[in-house]
Amino acid sequence: MSEAETLLSVSGVETYYGKIVALRGVDLEVRRGEIVAMIGANGAGKSTLMMTICGSPQARRGRIVYDGTDITQMPTHEIMRLGIAQSPEGRRIFPRMTVMENLQMGAALIDPKYFEDNLKRVFDLFPRLKERLHQRGGTLSGGEQQMLAIGRALMSRPKLLLLDEPSLGLAPLVVKQIFDAIRELNENEGLTVFLVEQNAFHALKLAHRGYVMVNGNITMSGTGMELLKREEVRAAYLEGGRH
Repeated sequence: MSEAETLLSVSGVETYYGKIVALRGVDLEVRRGEIVAMIGANGAGKSTLMMTICGSPQARRGRIVYDGTDITQMPTHEIMRLGIAQSPEGRRIFPRMTVMENLQMGAALIDPKYFEDNLKRVFDLFPRLKERLHQRGGTLSGGEQQMLAIGRALMSRPKLLLLDEPSLGLAPLVVKQIFDAIRELNENEGLTVFLVEQNAFHALKLAHRGYVMVNGNITMSGTGMELLKREEVRAAYLEGGRH
């Protein structure tokens, strides 16, 4: 795999909370134009990895390289300026701000000349947000808030979109809408996506490649389809293979 094809490389990364080890020598890569999924049980370390990539907390050991730049010890705001955007776990929109104000916050780091184009792109993807433009974020449904969190991330025109548990707590129909939107962004625009997800079935069906994390370690990797067929994945994450 050449440097040019690898957009994000994580090598031997260890992250701690105080003296507690959260990530134990994690190695993975995300190539340009891919959707890569990481699955694992709650508490496996998936969100910690996502936050470590974004610089908070910082890795104590190992190396994170994004688009040829070592970002391991960079502060979060500098990492975001390089073209990474995150839709965090729990959505974390600004509840007192309107939909429009939330989207403006997402666009804060980029040239204002792109604003209208970016807004159109978000509304094409999530027409519901256009209908709710002047509503406060806190009054939206869970699904609408997730759309807003992803839309806010897209307003910065990222090269790499990080999605942390995008289906959490959402109804199946809304989950399908969210995953369809992710697929559309990837297929139509070539956007590179790294998502961590408890919903293994949806995530692996969507992803080109996937990783399984258990207790801060990567225990398996392969194409999405390969992992879906693995007996241990089916038993642990797909309710005994009933999907």
